[in-house]
Amino acid sequence: MAEMATVQQGTSPTKPAAAPAVIVVFVCENSVRAGRVPTSGKRHRPQTPEFGWPFPVQEVVVPCAGRLQPEHFLKAFEAGADAVGVVCCEEGNCHHHEGSKRCRRRVAAVSSMLEQIGLGQQRLMLFHLPGSAVQDMALGTGEAKLGSMDPTVKAKVAAVRAEFVARAAALAPNPLRATALPENVPYELESEDDSDE
Repeated sequence: MAEMATVQQGTSPTKPAAAPAVIVVFVCENSVRAGRVPTSGKRHRPQTPEFGWPFPVQEVVVPCAGRLQPEHFLKAFEAGADAVGVVCCEEGNCHHHEGSKRCRRRVAAVSSMLEQIGLGQQRLMLFHLPGSAVQDMALGTGEAKLGSMDPTVKAKVAAVRAEFVARAAALAPNPLRATALPENVPYELESEDDSDE
């Protein structure tokens, strides 16, 4: 049922307020942290970038973006997301060796599907941040000393935010969206990886 414009005496018709954009961003937990000595007995708390989004964004932290399957992206769009972003490590600096490459291939495949069904491939965006696998290995072998985070990371995070915001602002609302996403969207990653190596 279409929402009707309201007209009050002595005023002009007004348009109904546009619904806010629904944005989902999957973020690799290793994409911006400083290098640390690898250990087998201690699991560290994930360190994710502080994007400072200018609008509400549902961030989903994942252990590796390479673990994301096409259905994770498609479920977000089916639930009404206007744009989906994926932030992963640079290729060659992924803790799971091929994770960033897998993610790139899967994003390309889903982007192609989105174009074919008429939603547009520009709704799914892939971004890379430095990662720290190389630094971790250097620390583990004693070739490097424990240091701080790369000083250029904040600028890279700001560049990702600026590009994502600009590209998302140019998108029309997702025609599949009836309402905003529910509070707890089940983006569960399975422990078994049926990757497309």
